[in-house]
Amino acid sequence: MWKEKNNQLTRTFVFENFSEAFAFMARVALLAEIHGHHPDWSNSYNKVEISLTSHDAGHKVTDKDRKMAAEIDRLME
Repeated sequence: MWKEKNNQLTRTFVFENFSEAFAFMARVALLAEIHGHHPDWSNSYNKVEISLTSHDAGHKVTDKDRKMAAEIDRLME
């Protein structure tokens, strides 16, 4: 579940292992390129933490972030 806090949408994704986490990051990277909207994120073994904010809107959460979050969620279906 995405949380909106401090002008960011954040969510932590947990996978079975590093390979699954890395594959997920690759898919998110492709989405980011398509949408021209790149997340701030980190990875530690099987965990990927993503933060979305619109830098060009003064670092606030916009519809662009909500749409990207929805696209990322669809990768988990």
